[in-house]
Amino acid sequence: MNIWRVMILSVGLTSLILAGCTSTPADPVAEERAKLDPADRAAVDAQEWCVISTEKRLGSMAAPIKLNIKGEVVFLCCKGCVRKAESDPEKTLAKLAELKAKVKAEKQ
Repeated sequence: MNIWRVMILSVGLTSLILAGCTSTPADPVAEERAKLDPADRAAVDAQEWCVISTEKRLGSMAAPIKLNIKGEVVFLCCKGCVRKAESDPEKTLAKLAELKAKVKAEKQ
């Protein structure tokens, strides 16, 4: 009888451990974006992607970096993109407009 109790406890304990291991991990992008104030979060959601490293979602590396380029708010994925964004403001703003249009079209 004791062997059955040990087996039942082992199965139960294993089930609890596995249930904890299979839980859905938190979304790191959402966690980083949650650090922003609501207005910035809305702007990041409208842009979605870095204007320099366009394959990087804003918040995928850390909290997005906020820049003001010619009066426009632009978000970047990391500090490494700042110099490139500032070196060609027209290109940066053109990419910003393109990304916003793409996100808007995808939401419709």
